[in-house]
Parts: sequence; C-alpha cells; structure tokens
Amino acid sequence: MHIPDGYLGPATCGVLYAVMLPIWAFASKIVKKTLRSRQVPMLAIAAAFSFVIMMFNVPIPGGTTGHAVGAVLAAILLGPWAACIAVTVALVVQALLFGDGGITAIGANCFNMAFVEVFVGYYIYKIISGHSSVISARRVIAAGIAGYVAINIAAFSAAVLFGIQPLLHRAASGESLYCPYGLNVAIPAMLGEHMLIFGWVEAIVTAMVIKYLQKQDPNILETAEEVIE
Repeated sequence: MHIPDGYLGPATCGVLYAVMLPIWAFASKIVKKTLRSRQVPMLAIAAAFSFVIMMFNVPIPGGTTGHAVGAVLAAILLGPWAACIAVTVALVVQALLFGDGGITAIGANCFNMAFVEVFVGYYIYKIISGHSSVISARRVIAAGIAGYVAINIAAFSAAVLFGIQPLLHRAASGESLYCPYGLNVAIPAMLGEHMLIFGWVEAIVTAMVIKYLQKQDPNILETAEEVIE
C-alpha cells in the first residue's frame, strides 16, 4: 500500500500533506494530554510493530505493494490519535531510511494508513464491541472484523489516489504523467489482493494479539479503555 515517488502528481501530494499537517498537530496535542506515562512504552512498541509488519511487502500490479499494517491494533490499545502518531512514525522511518514509500508521498501514505485505517478500524471496533467486558470473546471478533474492513478501506483510498492521476495529469499526447492506471485497473488490483490476502492477515494478527492480552495481561486493555474514554 506504500505509494512510491513519481506515482502521484505534485498537486495530490501537496493536498494530502496539507490535510495531514493539522491532523498530526492535533494528534500530538491530544496525546500529550491523554497518554499516561506507563503507556509511552506501548506507543513505541506500537510504532515498532507497525514498522516490522509493514516491511513484509508483496508487490501488487500497478506500482505499489500489499501488506498488513497493525494500525487497528495500535488504535485499540492506544486510541486513534496516539495510533495515528505511531503509524506515522513507522511510515516516515520507512520512507527516509529504507525507501519504502516515497518521500513526496508521505502525506498520502499517512492519510491512507495512519488516518483512514486507524479511525475506520477504531470506530468499527468500538461499535461491534460495545460495552462488553475487555475479556469478552466479542472483543476478539470485533478486533478481527475491524482489522479486515479498515485495511481494505485504506487500500481503496490508495487505489482512488492512483486511479485519478490519469484524469488530473496528462501530457499533450494524452499519456498520464504519473500513475498510468485508471480507476478501472487500480481499484481491482488493490482491493483484490487486500480482500483475499492482506485483510485476513491484518484480521488474524489483530484478533490474536487481543486474545493473547486478554489471557496474559488484561490490565493493558483496561488501561486503554480508561484513557480513551
């Protein structure tokens, strides 16, 4: 899902940087107010986990990759604003040090994975889990569903960004200046892989970690609920 340099036009990259800057600023402000000192290590662990799981990239036709993200798990454990920061850190490090995702596309990649996926997944989880106990099986199911749906929504968002480039930027000859694939190619390519493979990886990983924490350290889940609420 990492968008490389050269696949999005300057206008698209600029708009998404402009969208993400106030989101990052607000997220930082919220995290400073709400994150407890004992959760700071969890923020670092969430960023590291997201970084590692996103490094297992599988190329997808159209110029990008498919992978799990770990964004919904971070949102469940830390809240959506802290998760936004954690996933952003992972994406920035990947772009700057490993060339995984373009520097010009950091705003776009963060919009898809650190914002769209985080918030969609978090609220799906909250709706499905309701007021159930933190050790309820309903929480595990909610986490799995949230992970699957959220990563596919993020993949759809990335596909739309790819697909609109031929409409926005064309040479005099009619060729696309950036991503050459329209919506009819980009959306099936992105959603097909994520719905069949990576969505399930995200769902299973998210659900299994929540299940593990329920058995080994439910206090982490209880603390997360207290801080978020």
